[in-house]
Amino acid sequence: MLIDGHMHLENGPLTKDYVMEFVNAAYKQGFDRIQILDHTHRFKEFEGTYQGVKDACDKQEQWLANKEMKFKDTLDDYVKLIKEVKSCDLPIEVLFGLEVCYVPEYKEEIKKILEPYHFDFLVGAIHSIDGLLYDMSWSKEILWDKYDTNKIYQRYYELIFDLVESDLFTQLAHPDTIKMFGYYPTYDLTPTYQKLAQLLVEHHVKGECNTGCYYRYHHPDKGLSKELLQIFREYGVDIITASDAHKPSDVGTCIKDVYDACYR
Repeated sequence: MLIDGHMHLENGPLTKDYVMEFVNAAYKQGFDRIQILDHTHRFKEFEGTYQGVKDACDKQEQWLANKEMKFKDTLDDYVKLIKEVKSCDLPIEVLFGLEVCYVPEYKEEIKKILEPYHFDFLVGAIHSIDGLLYDMSWSKEILWDKYDTNKIYQRYYELIFDLVESDLFTQLAHPDTIKMFGYYPTYDLTPTYQKLAQLLVEHHVKGECNTGCYYRYHHPDKGLSKELLQIFREYGVDIITASDAHKPSDVGTCIKDVYDACYR
C-alpha cells in the first residue's frame, strides 16, 4: 500500500475543493491512502500552548501574531470540513488528523483541548527546544550558533521521549528532523535511537520516514538517516512514509524513493 502520511492544508482554505487538490495529486501518482492534517498553530483553541514560544523570542512572537495564518480557524471548522469530505465518493482513502506542537508544560491543556474530538490519527511533533524554534530562518541566530549542539540534541530527544510516553499520539512527526541544517552532535546517537525505537513500539506510535527535510531544506537524507532507519527496522517500529507536503504539488515527493527501505 502506497501511503503519504503527512500533508498540510495550512497554505490554503479549509474547503473541500482545496482538499481535493491533494486527493487528486495523490491519486494520479498511484497512492492508496493519504493523511491530511494541519499544525495546531492554525487553530484558535491552541494559542495558549504557544505562549512559551512567544515569550522566548520577539521574532517568534511576531511570526505567531500573523492572524492571516495563525490561530485563524477553529477545530469545529475543521471537523465540519472533515465530515463534508468523508461524505464524498473519494478515489483513495483519506484520513484526517492534527500535527500537535508538543510542549510538556502544556501536556494537560493539550489533552483537554483534544478530548472532545475524534481524529483518525494524531501526530506529535517537537518544533522547539524549550521555546526556541529549531527549524526557522532565524533559528541559527537564536539557537544553533548560540548553544552547544550536543545539549540541543540531548534536549530534543528528551522532549521526543516525553511526547511518546504521553500516550496522546498515534504518530511521531519527522523523528530526526533536528538534523535539517546539518548540525550534528559529537556523541554516538545509537543508544538514543535505540531508546526511541523501543518507546515507539511499547506505546504503539508510528515513526515517520519524512522526506520534507530533503526537498524542502536540501538535507542529503531523503528520509530517516540510514542509522535511525536501520534501528527502527531492527526493533520493529511501525514506519509510515510521509512527504510533509505544504501544497498539492508536493504530495508524494520522494516517497517512492524511500518505500522499499521502509517496508521491504
